[in-house]
Amino acid sequence: MPFLLSSSAALFSISKALSCRTLTLLAANPRCQFSTAMSISLNSHAFAGNPSRLRTAKPSDPFSPNSAFQTLKTLLLSNSTHESFSPDFKVLPFRKGRPLVGSSGDSGSGGPNWRLGWLSLGECKVFLEKSEVSLVEDLLVYLGFKAEEDVVYWAIDVSEASGMVSELGSRQFSFVELRTLMVATDWADPISMGDLAVAGHARALLEWHATSRFCGYCGAKTVPMEAGRRKSCSNEMCKKRIYPRVDPVVIMLVIDKENDRALLSKQSRYVPRMWSCLAGFIEPGESLEEAVRRETLEETGVEVGEVVYHSSQPWPVAPGGIPCQLMVGFYAYAKSLDISVDKGELEDAQWHSREDVKKALTMAEYKKAQRTAAAKVDQICKGVEKSQSLTSDFNVESGELAPMFVPGPFAIAHHLISSWANQTMVNGAETLIKQPANSLSSL
Repeated sequence: MPFLLSSSAALFSISKALSCRTLTLLAANPRCQFSTAMSISLNSHAFAGNPSRLRTAKPSDPFSPNSAFQTLKTLLLSNSTHESFSPDFKVLPFRKGRPLVGSSGDSGSGGPNWRLGWLSLGECKVFLEKSEVSLVEDLLVYLGFKAEEDVVYWAIDVSEASGMVSELGSRQFSFVELRTLMVATDWADPISMGDLAVAGHARALLEWHATSRFCGYCGAKTVPMEAGRRKSCSNEMCKKRIYPRVDPVVIMLVIDKENDRALLSKQSRYVPRMWSCLAGFIEPGESLEEAVRRETLEETGVEVGEVVYHSSQPWPVAPGGIPCQLMVGFYAYAKSLDISVDKGELEDAQWHSREDVKKALTMAEYKKAQRTAAAKVDQICKGVEKSQSLTSDFNVESGELAPMFVPGPFAIAHHLISSWANQTMVNGAETLIKQPANSLSSL
């Protein structure tokens, strides 16, 4: 693949300088990996820890959004995309919300890993021209940079360039659903975790651009500003500034301290037998704690008292085309125990004992799902996709269906549930539940 030689190398470049992010599996028997009674500790949640956004560049810095955008304009106006200029530009194409990825092949017992399909500016321009689409600066959205690698990263929506699918497919690259990549990501692989965070950030920005084409005040068209990090109304009488939206959502594990139980719910859209935390959007004029109490009461009839922050997670794979969600996780302590389920919101909600919740943390099955999804991505990139379902039932190692399970380690719900389930009791009190706000060590 001589034409994509530079971009193939770039598949691995964005995360070389990632700080080591390890996956810790805690079990009674440390030699028994992926048992059914483990918790996972990550330095950051999936979609967080973006390696290309470690710091904000100064305006005079060539890596800053405005400086990089001026260089981009100069190159495109001069009809030059020479690869030797500094900084180097790498572009991540998206098609209908799906990032371009390639497979790194089999990495041993863990199976294949996926990598983002970075293109050079010149390659992107050529591919677009073959689909009769001109590459102009306003199509590109600034993602971040890696100064030590002298690279600035951009994203672009190429949904109108249908010819790119076959062109890139012949070189074993494909546009893959972000949710599929989420499941396929190896939690122990810092490069994959970094790529997932970059892809999530890019999808949220591109989706915001697609849905903010007109000014909400006067209806005039909007134009990108600051390398796509904001927009401005084109109406000279209006000129409103429009910034990327973030939709905060509270997600909470409701706990019955007295009986050592947790309240879990299920929805009709869930995979059969999957239970998870309660969640809901924050309303205007409402605090996070108030949203936790209101949503719990509305959906289950359970009254909540104390609310304790756990951690937060960007969630660009939410259903309904809302990729700008920020999940804000809490523990919530119940003041009442009777459940009255709002059937319009939930299929069911029940109290579950700590032991039952521990059994639902089927780590071996999460790893099976990860490997299955990784193999699926590998097949997609090689053009030999098979009809494999990523939402099939998880089985316990004996081959029997587990009575219940909870979301996998890619979701904040998993870490809320698993950190509670694996806590110990000291003098009748739970430990490690109130962690520092800046700590993710016990996710």
